[in-house]
Amino acid sequence: MTVAIFLGALLGAMALGIPIAFALLATGVALMWHLDLFDAQILAQNVVNGADSFPLLAVPFFMLAGEIMNVGGLSRRIVDLALAVIGHVKGGLGYVAIMAAVLLSALSGSAVADAAALTALLLPMMVKAGHDKARSGGLIAASGIIGPVIPPSIGFVIFGVAANVSITKLFLAGIFPGLLIGASLWFTWWWLGRREQITPPPRKSRAEVLTALRQSTWALMLPVIILVGLRAGVFTPTEAAVVAAVYALFVSTVVYRELKLSQLHAIFVTAAKTTSVIMLLIAAAMVSAWLITVADLPSKVIGLLEPFMGNPTLLLIAIMVLVMVVGTAMDMTPTILILTPVLMPVVKAAGIDPVYFGVLFIINNSIGLITPPVGTVLNVVAGVGRMKIDDVTKGVMPFMLAELAVMFLMVLFPSLVTVPAKWFGG
Repeated sequence: MTVAIFLGALLGAMALGIPIAFALLATGVALMWHLDLFDAQILAQNVVNGADSFPLLAVPFFMLAGEIMNVGGLSRRIVDLALAVIGHVKGGLGYVAIMAAVLLSALSGSAVADAAALTALLLPMMVKAGHDKARSGGLIAASGIIGPVIPPSIGFVIFGVAANVSITKLFLAGIFPGLLIGASLWFTWWWLGRREQITPPPRKSRAEVLTALRQSTWALMLPVIILVGLRAGVFTPTEAAVVAAVYALFVSTVVYRELKLSQLHAIFVTAAKTTSVIMLLIAAAMVSAWLITVADLPSKVIGLLEPFMGNPTLLLIAIMVLVMVVGTAMDMTPTILILTPVLMPVVKAAGIDPVYFGVLFIINNSIGLITPPVGTVLNVVAGVGRMKIDDVTKGVMPFMLAELAVMFLMVLFPSLVTVPAKWFGG
């Protein structure tokens, strides 16, 4: 009965068009009435405590860093470097999109920011070169979701806080899976475009490549600083977010000099607005998370999944399918906040490594960003690229299938995640 009330209240509120944050609060109130625990003071206390978290300070700073990078020229220089290195090969602009997405992922950690930047910079070039616009938009959308997988990742921060799992370990464990997803996109783009008769742009001279490398060096140093600092224990993920924002601000204003002081106010406002949406979701979700624990919903879910508990692989497949279904109707952040407190006790009871599960969970939620009908990244690419959402959806399908194949490959072979994670973690 408790599970039915939880799902009924949440889905009912969403069906009425209530914003997710308020739908979560309504669900919490419904559960409190059902459990005869309603107390406005407890409700308010959980909302405040939900946002009162030091690790969550990483969210606004990574958001701010991403905004500064896009306006301050760091993102553009990353794309210019990829163009100089590989833009001349057949289908090179597609490979540039993938390579740039991987590099940008190590800068911002936001799929939406990366997809918007890549669409604005590369989609017109790809269309002008003769590539199919829908396929090109689909590739950029699929490449953009590498952002939440390769550190720094806002998704890992939120999951780490909700699941009480080391964010640093999650960051380091996401490096190789993110590169593997990029490799799958690389192969898929090659396979789809092998019969295209498109003349690539001329090869850049060695001097031009060195110039692009020199101009992008300051941008490329940021992920190095963050990863080395995390691995060496110099700073925490939250402190890394501050370092990223300050470094991006310094490079944009002092080195590249593309960011004017008059633009700072708009950048801070944009980052604050995006952060406020995420933080409200987190605060509201903590009410439901507390009541999920009080109502002992995880034990009921464990009972439902009992047939799979003896086989971790089958259990993970079942969970991944569940997350895929939820991802078609819900954005990444609320999916993490709603499902994490329910699934983590199941994962721990089955003896599955929480860090390994966290990587799979975030990859699955990232793929949800390009899954219709919600597909936040699909909408961003369609909006920035002035395309129909149906065209972007059609173009992204082969790339999404490649990413799903990689995810289930990691389910079948956990060492693809755990072995590199141990290596990067020392």
